[in-house]
Formats: sequence, C-alpha cells, structure tokens
Amino acid sequence: MTVPAPGKPPVITHFAARAGDHNDRAMQGSGMIAAELATRLEATPVVVGAPEPALDVDWDAELAAAQPALRAMAQQYERVFHDGGAPVTALSRCAVALATLPVVARHRPDAVVVWFDAHADLNTPQSTPSGYLGGLALSGPLGMWDTGLGEGLRPENVILCGARDIDPPEQALIDRGVITLVGMGPDITTRLRAAIAGRPVYVHIDCDVLEPGIVPTDYQVPDGLTLDDLRSLAETMARHEVVGVELGEFEAGESPAGGLVGPGPLLDALQPLLDRVGAAAAAKA
Repeated sequence: MTVPAPGKPPVITHFAARAGDHNDRAMQGSGMIAAELATRLEATPVVVGAPEPALDVDWDAELAAAQPALRAMAQQYERVFHDGGAPVTALSRCAVALATLPVVARHRPDAVVVWFDAHADLNTPQSTPSGYLGGLALSGPLGMWDTGLGEGLRPENVILCGARDIDPPEQALIDRGVITLVGMGPDITTRLRAAIAGRPVYVHIDCDVLEPGIVPTDYQVPDGLTLDDLRSLAETMARHEVVGVELGEFEAGESPAGGLVGPGPLLDALQPLLDRVGAAAAAKA
C-alpha cells in the first residue's frame, strides 16, 4: 500500500483524449475543469492524450481506440501514487476509470471508491443493453470482465451514490448485497457517512448524478442531486482521508446568456474535497 509522502501536493491530471465518447463536448469540458483546478490548487496539470473526433460506436471498438491513452493514464496514476501524491483528475468520460481504479485499488486497498453517477455502470459486455463503454466503467476494475487494463477493486470497497437509472443485472448485484447503494433521499448524507465507516475515500463524480440542467452533461436523468446536496456530501467525505478525486462527463455547453457554461459552481460544491487534499499535503510538509 502506498501512503502520501511528506510535502507532496495534489497532482492535477487532465485526461484529454476520447474514451467512449458520443460527442466531442466532454473532451473540451475536461480542459475547462482542468484549468479551474489549476487555478484553485495552484498547480500545472499533467495532460494525458489529445482530443480526437468522437467515434460513437460499440464498447469493443471504443475500448480498442482508447487503449493507448488509457494505458498512458494508468502509467500516470502509477507515477502519482509511487511518488506519494494524491490525484485530482479531470476526465472526459467516466470510462477512464477503467484505467484509474485498478491503480487506486493496488496502491490504496484500504480506500473505498465512492461512485457518484446516475447509473451504476456495472454492466458487462454480455449484459449491456446499450453497448456503451461508459456503462462498463465500474465492472471492469471489479474484475467482472477483462478490460486489458487490470482489476483488483473489491466489491466491499465500492459505494454507489445517487444512482437511479439501474439495469436489472446491476440491481441484482445491489439486491444481493454485493455492491452498496446509497440512493437518493433526504438522509443521503447520513447514509453515505455510515457506508464509508471511517475509511479513506477515493471519489469519482459523473456529472449526470446532478439534477438535469445544473451543468451540461450527456445524460439527463431526473431527480438528481442539487449543488447544495453535493456540497453537503463533499463536506462529509472531507472528514475522511481523501485519497484522490476524479471528475468527468462535464460537457462544453452554451449558457442561456451566451458563452460556455463554466465549471466554477460545480467546483465550489466540491471545494471541501479539494481543501482536504491540499490540507493533507500541507500537514505532511
């Protein structure tokens, strides 16, 4: 298990490439997130990959096309953890977790992955109803199919939070107690704290966990989190050791007033996590 070295600051990584994209907007959006993180954390992002036109094809062709960039992302995470750093990462699509989570599990097997997403992303190539690579993003690191990028994430170290569009095979895993779901509801913060049970956390955020219209994102699933909800949940998680944060599925989109919607309010809601990562590094300096 890797532990942070004294004085190591958070490491901002910007995954700029495609990874199962339906369109090109998240590749642009990830750059906007990375730029905002750079300002807030006063660090220069490490860029992995480069934008290419979205393919919008089935999972196997998407994975083959994304493999070089995903392998480079895994290598970047290996460097970060080997050096004792904490990754703070701007993703394009949630499928990039196929590369990040096996590395997290290897270096921090004590940490729980809190997966914020409107979807469970626990389908496999055999069960997927859509063929979308992102729908397989969590099942791969759990070893439910061979991604070519590794596995090792244990089911007991996964918490789904805010998922509400769940396919029957995914629901079966939840019903059997294989995977923990902290569903929507007025006591979601209390239930998440109980599920974490004092463990270190690695946080994955897919922007479609939010109520549609709050930020531009690909999927629009009703009855999601508000930014106030997200802030409360971030404050709860920040009471624990924050091993790292990855944020994806923020698309470049036009605001009603003109211009692109900025990521500032979203990152304001997540600021407690960013402060916690930064404070941990400062405390070790």
